[in-house]
Amino acid sequence: MTDGSVVPRDELIDEIVKRCKGSPLALTVVGKSLCGKHPKIWESTLLEWSEGSFIDTNRAIFDCLQRSLDDLDGMPVYKECFMDLGSFPEDHAIPATALIDMWIELHKLDADGVHAKRILHELAARNLVDLVATKNDESEGDGFYDDLYVRQHDLLRELAIHQNSQGLIHERKRLNLDIRGNKFPGWFTAQDEQPLNAHLLSISTDWPHLELLAVEVLVLNFRTKSYTLPIFIKNLVRLKTLIITNNGFFPAELSNLAILGSLPNLKRIRLECIKIPSSDPSDVTLSNLQKASFFMCDLSRGMMAMPNLAEIDIAYCSELERLPTSLCNITSLRKISITSCHNLSLLPDQIGNLFNLQVLRLSSCMNLSGLPESIGRLQNLAFLDISNCFSIGELPKEIGGLCMLKELHMKGCSGLSAVPEAVVNLEQLKYVICDVQRAHLWRPHKDRLPKVTVKIVQDDITLDWLLK
Repeated sequence: MTDGSVVPRDELIDEIVKRCKGSPLALTVVGKSLCGKHPKIWESTLLEWSEGSFIDTNRAIFDCLQRSLDDLDGMPVYKECFMDLGSFPEDHAIPATALIDMWIELHKLDADGVHAKRILHELAARNLVDLVATKNDESEGDGFYDDLYVRQHDLLRELAIHQNSQGLIHERKRLNLDIRGNKFPGWFTAQDEQPLNAHLLSISTDWPHLELLAVEVLVLNFRTKSYTLPIFIKNLVRLKTLIITNNGFFPAELSNLAILGSLPNLKRIRLECIKIPSSDPSDVTLSNLQKASFFMCDLSRGMMAMPNLAEIDIAYCSELERLPTSLCNITSLRKISITSCHNLSLLPDQIGNLFNLQVLRLSSCMNLSGLPESIGRLQNLAFLDISNCFSIGELPKEIGGLCMLKELHMKGCSGLSAVPEAVVNLEQLKYVICDVQRAHLWRPHKDRLPKVTVKIVQDDITLDWLLK
């Protein structure tokens, strides 16, 4: 009941609820503040929100959220990682691997990402983020995180942005530019000649000319059929991680790719929903790149030259029919992950040249017909995953040459009716992860492989990743 018994319109109530963004905390605080008030006060509250940040105009909500962040004061790196989350678009499911790559370089964490993963789970335990898994599979023995996404409530994202916007613009560690047409943020048009020192830069849609020599991580977000890399990127000599995300439904053609070749410290790149340009992509050499990730990309025209790559991750790239032979010349490769590339039918025989390879994941590649005989030359391979590759009819007998193989995943390989006798030579093998049908294939070899544990798991594949 409001004063004068005037009840707010349903539309007004609905708009208040909508602006609270489904947060129980916001609904409770705002409900208490408006209870019994005249509808005109409700209307003026909405007007106030429209003229500024929701958090800025709701001090009680800000104080409650701030207490959650203050709990991280004794964990400065964790707090910094939380603040980085504001660099991604609203309502965006953030790939966990993108965050891990960013944090490794930005906060100088261990290269394997162990510390970054621990931070991710700690933030989730404190309800500062939600972790969404697209597969319920706890058998990933090499710490694979491609099937994990991070969601953050809009109010927590606003909190991170609010915190990042404090202080002088030239002293901020992070900058978010959401530029549409000629609408620039006030600080941008008013800035003087003093250089900006942000280490993390996020740009959505259009881009301006910028002088940001301190940037170490660049996040580019857009939704268009084609995208030209900003020319100022060539001056980012300290750039270590580049994340380019097209939020459109079809891959966007990326041009001006050659400027990436001038970046001496670029170590990690992630392309999402991108089409590599028609000009020869191998003309672009990324000499110091250590990890490359391609998600829902069109790689039919090839890839950039990456002579010192240690890890490559390719997922949901439907145009990929054959793994480029050029990859087999990168002897520094330690991890290859190819998942859900349904048209991949063949691996080059030269894959046996990758003598440093430790992880080979080929899961859910429906048309992959088999493994090349040269796979037996991968003397350092410890992890092999061919799960849900149901077109593989047999394994080569050369698989027995994998003297360091510790874990083999083969659930859902419905085309396999036997495993070769040579598997008894896999002296280091400890785990075989498979379904009930494939478990039967190992029974004849049980006595000669006494150290092997055959673990039966059920397929649990979802389409939750589409929610991104």
